[in-house]
Amino acid sequence: MHADDAVRVCVTCSDTACEVTVVELLDDDLAIVETGSGREEVSVALVSAGVGDRVLVHAREAIARLET
Repeated sequence: MHADDAVRVCVTCSDTACEVTVVELLDDDLAIVETGSGREEVSVALVSAGVGDRVLVHAREAIARLET
């Protein structure tokens, strides 16, 4: 396992988290993100994220904000 891979998986189930870009912030700690295959609504309640930020998402929950 590469060192960067450890950051990109869920510690609970070991599934891979997806790297996405926040394109719009919504009410109630929700955001619209660009996945590369389209746009989806996810929760950003656990991270401090703004438009343009790259975040890791697992099970429709942003679990980390990536540094650029």
